[in-house]
Amino acid sequence: MKKLEVCCADIESVWAAKEGGAHRIELCEALELDGLTPSEELIRQAIATGMPVQVLIRVREGNFVYSSEEVETMAASIRLAKELGAHGVVIGALTPERQIDKPAIARMMEEAEGMSVTFHRAFDVCRYPLQALEEIIALGCHRLLTSGQQHSAFAGIPLLRQLTTQAAGRIIIMPGAGVNPQNAMHILTETGATEIHGSLRRNGHTDARMVRDVVEQF
Repeated sequence: MKKLEVCCADIESVWAAKEGGAHRIELCEALELDGLTPSEELIRQAIATGMPVQVLIRVREGNFVYSSEEVETMAASIRLAKELGAHGVVIGALTPERQIDKPAIARMMEEAEGMSVTFHRAFDVCRYPLQALEEIIALGCHRLLTSGQQHSAFAGIPLLRQLTTQAAGRIIIMPGAGVNPQNAMHILTETGATEIHGSLRRNGHTDARMVRDVVEQF
């Protein structure tokens, strides 16, 4: 079964995603900054809709190289998301050399025990993507959100296909970036992926019709 995850940054978008038939929400705030950890109130509101909610854990804008203090702040955000009843979290951290920061991810995975964990698009700036995939799998992540290291998932189809093949069912490869009703099924078909991620926005909010237009193709 194919699944659509919708990125939502406000409660109106969460309701629109639900109305359109989305299978899961990635919840964040500040999309103009590529997404930051949402407020406690927004997490509560989103969970109250009954949708499975994956909470983005990102303490600040900018790169994905974090201090030990920032890692602990994100660990605390994961604890809160778990306490509030979130289905999962979306995390990522890199070293200055653009490789997976394994100690930071291991610390966050410790707090996320029992939750569904997605490694986010920090992957798309990794220096060695195929090695990074193996490290993300070894750390216990369940899903990888990636554009195939391109500006869009459509442009990243070659690497996305390679990642899906290499993963061989050990982790879910979820294409994201620039996904719309016109290209979603093509991306899934060409990559062999079974899940896809998009914001599907119109006028600044998720559009229920666009969500439905994707889901109806599955």
